[in-house]
Amino acid sequence: MPRATFAFLMLSTAATTAFALSPEELASRTVERRAVEAVIWGIPAVNYDLMLQEMLRKTKGKPNQILYWSKPLDWHNQTLTPNPDAIYLMAFTDTRDGPVIIEVPPAEGGSINGNIVNIWQVALEDTGPSGADQGKGGKYLVLPPNFTGEVPDGYIPLQSDTFGGYALLRSNLASHSDADVAKSVAYAKRLKVYPLSQAPGPPATVFTDAEGVVFDSTIKYDASFFTSLNRVIQSEPWLPRDKIMIGQLKSLGIEKGKPFSPTESMTKQLEAGVNEGREWLEARYDGGQIPFYDNSKWNYIGNPELVKSAQAGYDEPDAYPVDLRGVAYSYAFVGIKRLGTGQFYLISLKDKAGQAFDGGKTYRLTVPANVPVEQYWSLTAYDRETHALIRNMPRASRSSQIADLEKNADGTVDLFLGPTAPDGKDANWIPNDPKRQFEVMFRLYAPTKALFDKSWVLPDVEQIQ
Repeated sequence: MPRATFAFLMLSTAATTAFALSPEELASRTVERRAVEAVIWGIPAVNYDLMLQEMLRKTKGKPNQILYWSKPLDWHNQTLTPNPDAIYLMAFTDTRDGPVIIEVPPAEGGSINGNIVNIWQVALEDTGPSGADQGKGGKYLVLPPNFTGEVPDGYIPLQSDTFGGYALLRSNLASHSDADVAKSVAYAKRLKVYPLSQAPGPPATVFTDAEGVVFDSTIKYDASFFTSLNRVIQSEPWLPRDKIMIGQLKSLGIEKGKPFSPTESMTKQLEAGVNEGREWLEARYDGGQIPFYDNSKWNYIGNPELVKSAQAGYDEPDAYPVDLRGVAYSYAFVGIKRLGTGQFYLISLKDKAGQAFDGGKTYRLTVPANVPVEQYWSLTAYDRETHALIRNMPRASRSSQIADLEKNADGTVDLFLGPTAPDGKDANWIPNDPKRQFEVMFRLYAPTKALFDKSWVLPDVEQIQ
């Protein structure tokens, strides 16, 4: 080798060595980098854990019972993008002592739109008229991991790969009148949750009312995120598809069977990672929307690739869309097995002109006549930052269930969003906080063909003031 070439290589090597990161810097960057990935991967389970812990901290509710809201949700419920036009019930299941039954009544005098999921919010089954029982009622049997016992006749078995999970159950409303709300609550209380071991003589199901409780399970992008994640790792089995995370989480101080007690310096690194994770999720959420209609600001609530994989239980041989899943569970909760059968959602982050929704401005959505639903439709506003109902607002939505909703002569309905109601339009108005940005969701319950063939088109929301 010529001396000049050899000298150049030596200088290059020396330069590289001189600028290399120290072992301490490498370790710090590893923690931050892996913390970002842990946020994206772990957010569905953390989302679940936050709801469970809020129930345990703020109410008398327990697993294998039913937590419910005796009135349509208001801002006190700070879960992610909930529906304020139904009576909400949640049953957190725990199968460590054996299978658990969720008994859904037949759709006579009421109906339930329900979804049963594991802790990763993978749908095990849907319930009610659009679920496995098809409105006839049914006994859903949630089985623990690796269950080898016999399933008795008369049950709908749901094999879970986690011990924990929950059912989100919505009792439909005919209207928001006191009488119809009471009727919906009474029907909902026909639900039952009990262990299979007590099936011969099941005890009365315990119902705990969370109405008026500030139930805040919005994602906390700070070091407590990893406390939640650790709680899941300690209590649940590793799924084969996720074992690649064992070593990565160990470098963050999260290891099965060991306490999670990060040092002060590691806590700072974890916080840096979770903040970057939040920014990454937000950027993907804002820039990754897929329009439902051509050139529309109305988007699919979930990426079709994610929906396909989720409905397959993330068991496809060549797909595991962790990034898309992370984004989805940063703004929503629950998995739906038959999305589009019982319910379908459209989401919009921007107005007709392509501008972000500003709570200090006034907007109008003209809902065309003959909305393609067999049950009801609704429009809801959410805080753009937290994806929860906007705090301290008297209401969060308007729906076809509202008795005094004003309709136009041609059957269309003008809905308004803004800090104050336009003159004479209070019944059609959704209030906003002038200091906050917001986003909107249009729900269709029991949607029909005209939605999916797009012969019925929802126009964009437009700013009018």
